[in-house]
Amino acid sequence: MLRVVVAALLAAGAVLASAAVAAAPGQPGRVFFLRGEQLAQVPRAGTSPAVALRDLIAGPTQAERALGFRSYVPPKTKLLGVRVVNRIATVDFDSRFVASNNPGSLLARLSEVVRTLTGLQGTKAVQLLINGKVTTGVFPGVPADRPVTFAYLQTPNRGLPKPPERKRGSVDPHVKKVQLRLIELGYLVTGDADGRLGPATTNAVLAFQKWERLSRTGLLDKPTEARLATALRPAPVTRVSAARRAEVLLDRQVALLITGNRVVRAISVSTGKPSTPTPPGHYRVYAKIQRWWSTPFREWLPWAVPFVGGIAFHEYPVVPAYPASHGCVRQAFSVAHSTYDFAEVGMPITVLANS
Repeated sequence: MLRVVVAALLAAGAVLASAAVAAAPGQPGRVFFLRGEQLAQVPRAGTSPAVALRDLIAGPTQAERALGFRSYVPPKTKLLGVRVVNRIATVDFDSRFVASNNPGSLLARLSEVVRTLTGLQGTKAVQLLINGKVTTGVFPGVPADRPVTFAYLQTPNRGLPKPPERKRGSVDPHVKKVQLRLIELGYLVTGDADGRLGPATTNAVLAFQKWERLSRTGLLDKPTEARLATALRPAPVTRVSAARRAEVLLDRQVALLITGNRVVRAISVSTGKPSTPTPPGHYRVYAKIQRWWSTPFREWLPWAVPFVGGIAFHEYPVVPAYPASHGCVRQAFSVAHSTYDFAEVGMPITVLANS
């Protein structure tokens, strides 16, 4: 997987940002937090494993948090000891390190520790202890009863998620009429008008409801159909002199794909939840990766278009109508591939808090 990611970045001529930097041998005087779905390096003064772990426990600075950096290591965790022997760092934390009912949180904090220590004093693997004892069955899918390498955490342990099987119902002339209207307004694309209320149409209806500030039902209810009759195509919130770009509207949970300051498609997305928000700002796409792997959370993020650190547009099986991600811009199976095709390396991405 590492080779695939690095090859994709190099092929794109992109700067190796967080996702790829996290995969390279580390340098002293740094720790690794999360930024979206990937580990990201931040500088620190200390160079020893003990100091690095204390810096990790202290967490990101206020300025780093404003840029989207997060840590899942509990801030009151006590470091009971750390030593490096034969390139294996043995780390002993108190029980607060594993105090969580969230499997993703546990995997993230383990990844932060392993990545932060990798390279310090020649460390290649980390043996984790809790109150002096080896842990078993704590980190989902990771046998922490033996030393864990960062390469192991980078290795996918499951197959790519598959779209749900679509049941093709009969053609409904009214649905086709709605689809043609959604194409006209920029929520569907030419060829989507098949008369069947499938995933792409449901996403388009939800995007329309979000843009028009209607109830987010995803259903062709009466208020939605009434608004369709008079609605206008969405317009960009900002004006940028770029041939192709995108806007992510956090308040509406909509992304706009824009060509020549005209919205060519509006899609429903789910951005970062309150504890891991997607940071507003102006960014640029730095890579396109068909098969992206989240090392901290050990899950696939296909059709990824990263634009800052480990924050990206990507496909995901669960895309609710509200903010729910670790900072990324989640998209449904029905639209993620087309966003990937639309994007270009270097393309501007503007994330707006209010629209």
